[in-house]
Amino acid sequence: MLIARRADTRARADFATWKMMAKLNGSSALPPEAQEFLASYKNLLARMSEGEATEATIGAIYKAYYAEMGGAGTPPDVRTRPAEPAADNVTAFRRPAPKPKTVSFFGTGAAAGTQKRPLPVMLIFACLVVVYVGIRLYWR
Repeated sequence: MLIARRADTRARADFATWKMMAKLNGSSALPPEAQEFLASYKNLLARMSEGEATEATIGAIYKAYYAEMGGAGTPPDVRTRPAEPAADNVTAFRRPAPKPKTVSFFGTGAAAGTQKRPLPVMLIFACLVVVYVGIRLYWR
């Protein structure tokens, strides 16, 4: 049953990928067996609805993958839910909303107790000058 689930998952994912590549005119870059499955899918579309053609093609891919992965005999039925088109569940990418900045000058803000206050640039520069002058006076 583990081989059957893996083969079914791989068949559905591969078919969705191949179908999307065909929509984007990239089917020539697909392997020959993928092109054969897409050609049989197009032939099935002429005879039946899109959902039925999709499930029939995925079933053929599943059988091929099941045998390739070492499954013996007839592949078991692994679908536990009603048939859904595999390639129509693609959603558009949306960027997440930018996080609001809660930190104001010197780190004071909503979370003032949890953040360190940054040292001002002039204080760092003054410390470097003191160290430099101290080293110069020490070596004389």
